[in-house]
Amino acid sequence: MKKSMTFSAIALAFVVSSCAAVIAEKVEQKEANMSAAQFVRNQANTPAKLAKAQALPQNRMFIVTKGNKNYYVYADVAGCQCVYVGNEAAFQQYQQIKISQNIAQEQVMAAELNQDAAFDMGVVWGPGFYY
Repeated sequence: MKKSMTFSAIALAFVVSSCAAVIAEKVEQKEANMSAAQFVRNQANTPAKLAKAQALPQNRMFIVTKGNKNYYVYADVAGCQCVYVGNEAAFQQYQQIKISQNIAQEQVMAAELNQDAAFDMGVVWGPGFYY
């Protein structure tokens, strides 16, 4: 019983750390895409800026309207202690980057599936090879 609880605890810790790593990777990719799309990175390098950045929704894009213009804002206090701000053109470029990456990822997955299909060992060794 004790061994199973220890194993469960270890497995849970592994799953939690894996999820955290995946989330961190996604945040890093999102921030790299925003930089490539000409979003401006504003560092929260004073206590006042940090307090304002912490009050914003974290790790998600939202719109702020100022005057007649929309600005797209993304805050990441836990990671970079910064806030990314972009205009409509930067947001459109960001969307294009995301679409291009999705297409590239789909092409890689399709190539991997085709490679797996081409490497069918059953043709060479017979169906009993896997068992």
